[in-house]
Amino acid sequence: MSKPVLQIITASTREGRKGHAVAQWARQVAEAHGGFDVELIDLAEVGLPMLDEPNHPRLGQYKHQHTRDWSATVSRADAYVFVTPEYNYSFPASLKNALDHLYAEWNHKPAGLVSYGGVSAGLRAATALKPVMSALKIVPVTEAVSVPMFAQFLTEDGEFVPSAQVEASAKAMLDELLKLSGALRTLRAE
Repeated sequence: MSKPVLQIITASTREGRKGHAVAQWARQVAEAHGGFDVELIDLAEVGLPMLDEPNHPRLGQYKHQHTRDWSATVSRADAYVFVTPEYNYSFPASLKNALDHLYAEWNHKPAGLVSYGGVSAGLRAATALKPVMSALKIVPVTEAVSVPMFAQFLTEDGEFVPSAQVEASAKAMLDELLKLSGALRTLRAE
């Protein structure tokens, strides 16, 4: 049997963003974990417009090619890691928009959160994201990665090199995602 597909989704789309370095680190950790086939999905590259479909996403009747392409991308995954900053006590509109474009494609798949920011470590963004995930039947894992004062972990070259504690929390999150991706597969098969 092939490995489950884990998509690491970079939420920030801002010019000059630093979160892409965090997502690249998450990909490296996931690849080293060995339990998944890993894909890095950058919402800046996906480039979804604000939700413009005439039909509710539950129907899966997509009019626009960009939504059909996004549907195909998200459908491939067995689990997700959302890498998100905190903007004004919440997560970016780009992530909300990406989530809202689809419905069934997200259902019964586990997700982990890597939040980053200043003193709060993006925890308010992670907290705001969980009810949205639950509404889409995404199963958030308890194990998460929160990176306070994340800029201290950026090298001069822009690489994200976190503490051993952050590394350990990422490995725990990946272990849980692996367990749940297998367990939830049966629900997706129904």
